[in-house]
Amino acid sequence: MEERGAEPELRRFTWEEIAQRTGRGPAAEERWLVIDRKVYDISRFHRRHPGGSRVISHYAGQDATDPFIAFHLDKTLVKKYMSPLLIGELAPDQPSFEPSKNKKLVEDFRELRATVEKMGLLKPNRTFFLLHLCHILVLDIAAWLTIWYFGSSTVPFLFSALLLGTVQAQAGWLQHDFGHLSVFSESKWNHWVHKFVIGHLKGAPASWWNHLHFQHHAKPNCFRKDPDVNMHPLFFALGKKLSVELGEQKKKFMPYNHQHKYFFIIGPPALVPLYFQWYIFYFVVQRKQWVDLAWMMTFYIRFFLTYLPLLGVKGILGLHLLVRFIESNWFVWITQMNHIPMHIDYDKNMDWFSTQVRPSFQRAVSLNGGRCITPKRADHSSNGNREENISSLSSLCEVSDMCKGRGCRNGMEALNAEYRFCQRKEPKVLQWSSDGDLPMHGGWISRFVFCLI
Repeated sequence: MEERGAEPELRRFTWEEIAQRTGRGPAAEERWLVIDRKVYDISRFHRRHPGGSRVISHYAGQDATDPFIAFHLDKTLVKKYMSPLLIGELAPDQPSFEPSKNKKLVEDFRELRATVEKMGLLKPNRTFFLLHLCHILVLDIAAWLTIWYFGSSTVPFLFSALLLGTVQAQAGWLQHDFGHLSVFSESKWNHWVHKFVIGHLKGAPASWWNHLHFQHHAKPNCFRKDPDVNMHPLFFALGKKLSVELGEQKKKFMPYNHQHKYFFIIGPPALVPLYFQWYIFYFVVQRKQWVDLAWMMTFYIRFFLTYLPLLGVKGILGLHLLVRFIESNWFVWITQMNHIPMHIDYDKNMDWFSTQVRPSFQRAVSLNGGRCITPKRADHSSNGNREENISSLSSLCEVSDMCKGRGCRNGMEALNAEYRFCQRKEPKVLQWSSDGDLPMHGGWISRFVFCLI
């Protein structure tokens, strides 16, 4: 007989049962996921998920332990709200994550993440973010003063547009960190400053950015899950496997053999002024995000009130379009070009580390002739809600025993020395697969790649 007040025994599940609850197929109405061996039913909750329905649904039928840690600041609080969703746990004979994943790599990564957090390498420098914000405000004021003092002739007009384009680009990088809850220890302060930077300084909705960018981080370069590669196949043929699939299906929406040419017309110059500019208003109205709309309107009101007396209606519209054009080129070449040339495919449910690394790294030739693997973006890091400073590369390399004792003076020296060491000791480990995937050979190679984060 059960004792009064005793909790009922949790149901036990296998990975085969969980993999069938993806929201598609025979069990289309069911969505399950696993966090720390606990099984949660998000079939109804996914629509009320604060981070968005899609980002959590992308992990239905999978282990979501690592993305859960990466995306949530106060994990203890979040787990309290998850209690009603708990339906069971993995059976004792089941591994903590899917058998198809690299066991040693997952374990090594989780150990490294805990070590990095313990070392305090993920703590943000708030002075840096304050100075970043101040320099944006200074440039914004300087742009207005340029036209106010020198007039609206061609040179002051273009110089002011360049300053405002820089403001938009720099505000974009700054809002990214607040949007990831990377600066303050309390989520509410991150959200407030995020809305100010992206809404008032850029004229875009925070909810729109969260909706798209969180999906990108959850499943980067995974077709139908990462919005950043949604231009396939309507405009471009992306990825080796997806392009071959189009050929086999005999589908052709554009002259793909010329996409390297028309990219320069519909890519960098057009993304922001011709697409984002109208879509952000459609997004907030369609989803009834009235708070975001209010923040956006403060940007346009301020912009028109300050520049209308100096430029007139035609001048201010021309300035706004030119600023968006500059911002668009800046944004696309720095962000999209870090991922589009990399491996793009359907979701293969790889481990979290491989998911983040594969679309963000490239092989490059160092100045001293040695081969190395260099990080493409800082935001695909060991912890999604913290940004590592590039100056911390040498400190992070100290986590691995292999990286110690090399006499490296800086991060890049550490990378090159590490790779040369690996080439001498285990050359086969560093061979890349035919499709460009990272050579994941257990914990040995993971300790090498960890030095690159």
